[in-house]
Amino acid sequence: MTDAQRQSVVDNARYLRGVRPVDPEEIWEYVDGRPHPAVVRQILREEAVDLGIRERADGTFVPVKEGPVTVDFDGVDQFPARCAERVEDLLVDEYGPDWPSSAAGDALRATIRELKADYFAGASVEYGDATALAYAIYHLPDNYAVVQYVLARLARRNLVPKQLRVLDVGAGVGGPMLGIHDLLPDESVVEYHAVEPSAAADVFAELAEETGTGFRTNLYRETAQAHDPDGTFDVVLFANVLSELDDPRAVAADYIDAVAPDGSFVGIAPADREAAIGLRAVERALEADGYGVWGPQVRLWPDCRPDDRGWSFDVQPDLAVPAFQRALDDPAGGNGEFRNVDVQYAFGVLRRDDAQMVAIEPDPSRFARFADSEDHVSKRVDCLALKLSADLADDGNPLYKMSDGSEAVDHYAVLTRESALNADLARADYGDPLAFENALVLWNDDEASYNLVVDDETVVDRVAG
Repeated sequence: MTDAQRQSVVDNARYLRGVRPVDPEEIWEYVDGRPHPAVVRQILREEAVDLGIRERADGTFVPVKEGPVTVDFDGVDQFPARCAERVEDLLVDEYGPDWPSSAAGDALRATIRELKADYFAGASVEYGDATALAYAIYHLPDNYAVVQYVLARLARRNLVPKQLRVLDVGAGVGGPMLGIHDLLPDESVVEYHAVEPSAAADVFAELAEETGTGFRTNLYRETAQAHDPDGTFDVVLFANVLSELDDPRAVAADYIDAVAPDGSFVGIAPADREAAIGLRAVERALEADGYGVWGPQVRLWPDCRPDDRGWSFDVQPDLAVPAFQRALDDPAGGNGEFRNVDVQYAFGVLRRDDAQMVAIEPDPSRFARFADSEDHVSKRVDCLALKLSADLADDGNPLYKMSDGSEAVDHYAVLTRESALNADLARADYGDPLAFENALVLWNDDEASYNLVVDDETVVDRVAG
């Protein structure tokens, strides 16, 4: 098909989309040379993002409505089979059908061990072909899941539009790209820009073929520092990459300018101490530049900013073990060394507006600020705070990180005696706001933190926010 014919298809579709469903069986008659309707349909699929149209089951195309997307999200159970098969195809193409039990399997296992050792040592990682495939085996499933949990929070607050532009900086092998694709319903269109300079981009390009009509990927094989964003984006995403940058604050500061006025800057990091605290440091540096923190460490008290360590992470149910992880793990004894199905992550969202994950302002005549906890040691107080962890105790009394956004040091709620009146502390989800009545404030010298002791004299209620 010539460029003129293609443009004719687009022009006809642009006109008809405002009148009636766009039907390839109709448009072909208006185009010089009368191309086959199947050719017209393929062009419409390729141009769906620019035209703002989606394909229906009957083969026609209709406009994507404006406004926020509504997601039906109840968690992630497993990495999708179609994508797992694509990963296995890549491994077979590269190493042969016996890749798990061959020398290639040994090399992949050694590479994964090196990746983990380098990560915990804080060493930089060079992503060659073998490293990219090893990373895909070990991290693709959890990266796929994590981004959905984070974006679903924004979608529930009507902050993700149906016509979505995403900039994924350090896109890796494509876990976030696949996750966003599968999270969003069919009545949305996505223009996905991915920046990835390493060999991981080759895996990304293969997996991008698993996306459907209305999801267009643009891959830039260059560094974050070299890339010049095209326009503004509804979501600028840094997923598991900030900790790998030499100057994450400077790079994040450059890219937050690419966030649309009603868009979101989304940072995601592994749950380990250094990565999670590093993410919070970037978040606070951007806040100092004038951007608003949407969550999860919401600033409940006006004009207060937290200065604690900021180690906060969410924990979601484990995924089912993908076949390619099991295949690599079994020849090594099947002890789980090469199975990575934990969904644990830190995240931070910044925006240009005043929106927050929780919209509550405490009553100062009733609630004590965490900033004033030193004045309340050994006293019982009422306070309002967000639950920012699962149970952190290895044994003994359940322990939960709490924040009201004013604290200079860490605060934890310790459940010493559960009752019907304080059961919401254990039942609440990550990020839920809780009102504490009659909690005992103690200083924990060993951890240099404050504890809110929750016993049978304490009432804990989840607060609508």
